[in-house]
Amino acid sequence: MANSRIVITYCTQCNWLLRAQWYQGELLQTFSEELGEVSLAPATGGVFRVDVDNVPVWNRKRDGGFPDISELKRRVRDVVAPRKHLGHIDRAVLGDPENFDDLN
Repeated sequence: MANSRIVITYCTQCNWLLRAQWYQGELLQTFSEELGEVSLAPATGGVFRVDVDNVPVWNRKRDGGFPDISELKRRVRDVVAPRKHLGHIDRAVLGDPENFDDLN
């Protein structure tokens, strides 16, 4: 999906802006060709959610806390570019890098 849109909704009462900005930068750097936008949406009530094209990929309450950046990148990748290789992130999960020849 070229030009996908990610919305990171974060709680302002909880002071999670810096966390949301860090995730935003990581996703923009990793998916620079696949994303059209990564926006931050302030909210209240302890919410921290990441949606890709209106598909929820992370919800702090549902998924139990905040995502490890590797897990978040895998979940985003599965929506925006399922065949994209994530380098060391994929190797850590799947093992032998030779298994990735057909992903590129």
